[in-house]
Amino acid sequence: MLAANLVRAGLLAALVLATLSSATSIWLLYVVAFGAGTAETCYDTAAQAIVPQLVAPERLSRANGRLYAAELTANELVGPPLAGFLVAAGVLTVVVAPALLWLLAVAALLFVRGAFRVDAGKPRVAEGLRFVWRHRVLRTFTVVVGVFNFASSGTQAILVLYVVGPGSVLGLDERAYGWLVTAPAAGSLLGAVLAERVERRFGRARPLLVSFGCAAATLAVPAFAPDPFAIAAAYFLCGATLIIANVVTVSLRQTLAPAELLGRVGSSHRLVAYGTKPLGALAAGALAPALGLRGTFAVLGLLALAASAPLLRLREDELLSPPPVSPPPGAGRRRPAGCTGRRRGRGGP
Repeated sequence: MLAANLVRAGLLAALVLATLSSATSIWLLYVVAFGAGTAETCYDTAAQAIVPQLVAPERLSRANGRLYAAELTANELVGPPLAGFLVAAGVLTVVVAPALLWLLAVAALLFVRGAFRVDAGKPRVAEGLRFVWRHRVLRTFTVVVGVFNFASSGTQAILVLYVVGPGSVLGLDERAYGWLVTAPAAGSLLGAVLAERVERRFGRARPLLVSFGCAAATLAVPAFAPDPFAIAAAYFLCGATLIIANVVTVSLRQTLAPAELLGRVGSSHRLVAYGTKPLGALAAGALAPALGLRGTFAVLGLLALAASAPLLRLREDELLSPPPVSPPPGAGRRRPAGCTGRRRGRGGP
């Protein structure tokens, strides 16, 4: 995690130097974006794998919910307006500010004490893929999320054509479109706050089925209700329900996967879950000329809804009482070997 943030800060620092020397080019931006995206993947995978070493198993949902809430607030609600302010302040400010923020993130990580290492043996990515494929619950999550992301990415790719401009279905301007796309972020923030309470009240199997089913159904709303307020309400619901499902699935993956495979299991899941998103955007671009925008929304929404069907087979007992995970040699009851971090207070990490 430290290395990933240093790489991201370093890439932005190189872009700052290029800007100062008037040596910027679109190809340099491509390299920086590619490198930052690669580092982000490494960081996010490690960040999910480290959570079980910081909190007790019964507090994973609370910790993940609060982490999602913090990430969504910064990434979706604070970040875009801040970016607009930075653009107005000048080109150099746009690249200097993120570099400084990533260095600040490095400084914050230095206060997390401990080595947080497990005996993972010789790293083999294929082990994570095999574990996910052979584990029915994790395989189900990966397939459902992969297909859902395929469909949702497709709807996002054509949404601007549906919403913006005098020739669009809704005929809204750019500012209204900006407000519309903040609806899922606001809903996600609410879902992150409520996720632990929902799980405690209703268990895990039922919220997963209802959350993915509701989120899938909302993708098709533009096809049947061409009204900006109806679509905003649907997207708000989509964000709220989907983040509840995310908190539950991430917490379960952290519980079901062995400590020495957790990083590889997480990266294998994300390979499928995020790898389908560009494919969904391409598919929507191919379908829209043939089916029209409303027809494409309907088809992708039905696809996402059909993808939720495997969740009907999940039993509450296999989710609430997962098989115990064998800790590495020398580990305590709650903390893997090598983690010497101080136990946090009542609110998780």
